[in-house]
Amino acid sequence: MSASKPVVVGVDGSDAASTAVVWAARTAAARKLPLLLVSVVHVPAYYYSEPYLVRGYGDDLKNAGRAHLDSAEVLAREAVDETLEIETKLHEGRIAEVLLQYAPGASVIALGSRGLGELSGAVLGSVARAVAAHSTTPVAVVRGRTLDGHAPTEGPVVVGIDGSETSAAATEAAFREASARNAQLIAVNVWSDVSVQPSLGATEDDPHWSAIQAAEEAVLSEQLAGLIEQYPDVPVQRVVRRDRPVRVLSEFSEQAQLLVVGSRGRGGFRGMLLGSTSAALMSTADCPVLIVRPGGPAE
Repeated sequence: MSASKPVVVGVDGSDAASTAVVWAARTAAARKLPLLLVSVVHVPAYYYSEPYLVRGYGDDLKNAGRAHLDSAEVLAREAVDETLEIETKLHEGRIAEVLLQYAPGASVIALGSRGLGELSGAVLGSVARAVAAHSTTPVAVVRGRTLDGHAPTEGPVVVGIDGSETSAAATEAAFREASARNAQLIAVNVWSDVSVQPSLGATEDDPHWSAIQAAEEAVLSEQLAGLIEQYPDVPVQRVVRRDRPVRVLSEFSEQAQLLVVGSRGRGGFRGMLLGSTSAALMSTADCPVLIVRPGGPAE
């Protein structure tokens, strides 16, 4: 495989993993990166009490894993018009641990929103949450809304911004993805403050409300500064709104092809904390969600 950091995708034969493979192939092609398909088989500990069980069951799992990889490679090549450099890897172990080993050398790790067995963990909170929380590289949880089950390929890239270090990394990643996809970028800053809630009698004419709104617009401008000049090909729409981040970003995800958020932020209502905003969007967004941690690799 070339020296460029590949797009890594977990493969398990499920429909969700197939959606992730197609998304990963298109992302690799758009960014002119290689694609690495990874399948992991896991033999439960109790099988090791009988060596013949381990050999037979392990061989069956490995054969299935190889078949999944072969099918995924065909699917990836059919998903793009360009010639794509593809490598496949079969491992024995636990999927989250294996994928995290690839993180330092990957440009992005892609996972289906749910799948079979160890890859999906039956619930998003196991594998995808573990990888997103600990990966040093961006993690994409691929969710589709199209009739064929594939992730959307049209629409803007949406990024949640709160002024934190993690948000800055997410914003840079969002510009990079928007540029590669020839897409508009919608930069969204959502704020909330109990002292200016309508239920407490505050309205948009309230001076405190106006002051917070102006401050958050400044946060958004500061976060975008420099990147707009670096990516002059990316049209940018700015949105500052008083609401809940999950609700607003979920609304934008209905028309987006990609939603980008930081793994955690400044905390409170605005913080993109894994386990609150980003975790909720991983389960509810209507498009793929890219979770970005600060200090990850830049491509």
